[in-house]
Amino acid sequence: MISINPTWIAYIGTFPPRECGIATFTKDLIMAMEDKFSPSIKSKIIVMNNQENFIDYDNNKDVLFEIHDENISSYIEVAKKVNKIEKIKLINIQHEFGIFGGENGKYLLHFIKHIKKPFVITFHSVIPNPADKLKDSVKKLTQKASGVVVLTQKGIEILQNDYDVDNNIVVIPHGTPNVIFQPSKQKKAEMGLNARTVLSTFGLINSGKGFEYVLDALPEVVKKFPEVIYLIIGATHPNIKKKEGESYREFLKNKIDDLKLGNNVKFINKYLTLEELVNHLLATDIYISSGLNPDQIVSGTLAYAMACGRVVVSTPFIHAKDIATPERGFLVKFKDSKSYQNALIRVLSNKALKEKMAKNAYAYTRHFTWPNVAIAYYNLFKKIVPQLKTYTWSLPEIKFDYINKLTDDFGIIQFANHVTPDPNSGYTLDDNARALFMSTLHYNLFQEDSSIKLIETYLNFIKYVLKDNHKLYNIVDNEKNIDLNDWSEDAQGRAIMALGYLIASPDIPLKLKQEAEILFNESKVPVCNFNHLRGIAFSLIGFYYYQTVNNIEIEQIETLADFLVRGYNNSSTKTWKWFETALTYSNSKIPEALFLSYEMTGERQYFVIAKESLDFLISTTFYNGFFEPIGQNGWFYRNKSRSYFDQQPVDTACMVQTLITVYELTKEKRYKEFATKTFEWFLGKNYLSQEVYNRITGGCHDGIGKVSLNQNLGAESSIVYMLARLAIHSIKEEKYPISILK
Repeated sequence: MISINPTWIAYIGTFPPRECGIATFTKDLIMAMEDKFSPSIKSKIIVMNNQENFIDYDNNKDVLFEIHDENISSYIEVAKKVNKIEKIKLINIQHEFGIFGGENGKYLLHFIKHIKKPFVITFHSVIPNPADKLKDSVKKLTQKASGVVVLTQKGIEILQNDYDVDNNIVVIPHGTPNVIFQPSKQKKAEMGLNARTVLSTFGLINSGKGFEYVLDALPEVVKKFPEVIYLIIGATHPNIKKKEGESYREFLKNKIDDLKLGNNVKFINKYLTLEELVNHLLATDIYISSGLNPDQIVSGTLAYAMACGRVVVSTPFIHAKDIATPERGFLVKFKDSKSYQNALIRVLSNKALKEKMAKNAYAYTRHFTWPNVAIAYYNLFKKIVPQLKTYTWSLPEIKFDYINKLTDDFGIIQFANHVTPDPNSGYTLDDNARALFMSTLHYNLFQEDSSIKLIETYLNFIKYVLKDNHKLYNIVDNEKNIDLNDWSEDAQGRAIMALGYLIASPDIPLKLKQEAEILFNESKVPVCNFNHLRGIAFSLIGFYYYQTVNNIEIEQIETLADFLVRGYNNSSTKTWKWFETALTYSNSKIPEALFLSYEMTGERQYFVIAKESLDFLISTTFYNGFFEPIGQNGWFYRNKSRSYFDQQPVDTACMVQTLITVYELTKEKRYKEFATKTFEWFLGKNYLSQEVYNRITGGCHDGIGKVSLNQNLGAESSIVYMLARLAIHSIKEEKYPISILK
């Protein structure tokens, strides 16, 4: 095992229990970075403290130092201490003018003057048309920075045009919670709001929020929709409360009384935890962002609401104009109650429009989620500090919740609408065969009884689709009718592969292995007449597993392997080392089958061709250190350009399994390294820099398009992800899917 000496990244900002947006952001970013990259990268905190509202951080082991915002010497002393810590390779400053001392927060310049480490500055506010002193302060902050982050595209324009700043500015959106898309009905019921239509807004309360204009719009809304309730969620801003008390809240309460809205407006006067906040958003039908500052460059509250799949009605401040476009929400005029009234009535009067806009908002914000924001920060940090240590990205826990959700008593359901299984889509042998292999592998690794129940279900499905002609049919509809016109060599080969693996697994109950052997011997009969490379390859892999515990005719192995060899000899050239004139799907399984044929027969040409073709496949699918499977929209034909989209989880998972198998056979460490890099495609090391695996559900998105993820989590993608995850667990624990059978 590798002994890891982690790299430290230090974050400067406010931090909980201080109640402010930057504190919450800093905490959430650190948690996301730890989740993705620990133990290779560790996050440390340089906390901004305030004498007037002093917080004791002595018991927080991750707080390295405190800077007292109005004490210039504190900035200098901490900078010098940081310079002496070798482990700290980079600093990320969370910048908001109000958290640093001096005019326009200029005391931070003393830290920057003395720090010798590279740093990235994240601007949470970028003010257009700055006064000269503000412009000068921002320019000085950025001159020494190795990177500048803004949270919207407009931020780049303002820095470039108004501040003459143009050094390595990147957009990384405000992070948001990663939640499952769901209608508001469930959370409403939990919160006692099931009979209401919920409008909400949240954040620290102050007079700049413009709530009074929303209240003035509500009487006409309530006339049409008397079930409406408007939740104003949040405590009064601490600084405002000290100066003005609760005068603004009292003003709003008086207005509510005057407008006779007592049954339609409710205050929730507290600073919500993240869980409470998400629950309230998931109970919301329409989120209202009513701020009065047109120059507001970012709104975490707006981003959170959209990421929860909520329709938004917002004033047209900078961030809202960027993300709350017409297909995702409504922009209303500042201080214009009639404008709010029209927008709210329009949404509430059109259920189909509301649902469409909610789905659009959710889909658009997938790159806002904290795991994907962490990936974006990592990619930036890695450019600045190339030696940043990441031995491997942190592996998600192995969870079968979503597989269980897709599986009923008959088999695993083929498709899902987002994360809801679609029983009308029926079942396939392809999916149930993969699921049988997956559940067998899981049992071999963990010996959990729950896996045996799954094995029984998937095995029974294969038994159900076997007919007297020895064929296993692929498609079964939701009423359990088999489509006798849909038979494929691929599907039969996958079943043979899964059955062979189950039969060879030593700890599986004997009864199940006996049932599998009957099915194996029945279904292998047609294989001698197969004419498709992948069906043959899958079958050969199944034969390999089977022959580890039973005799099988070498002549049959050689006949099938020779078919693959002929394909290679007929199609390969000096620059095209492949079995066909195109690279399509599940490519790696063909060389894997030849590697295993060599193991069974000792025929050297199988090994040579297997190695040549796998290395060629690696050369065509690895770019800039990460894996890019062949896109299904056009594939990759010899002497033509390859397609990059849509990229499918099945191709990635096949490559992971193949590379681990070949590593075990050859002991060449590069194959093990390639396997790890390939798996990281699921975790965000891909074209979109977004997680394809869904950490919330345990399922997997159905693919990567040119601009977004497929939001559905179907059986194929979720099963193959789990196959890859289990294979990576095997390699991590030095247990391999093959060697556990010997």
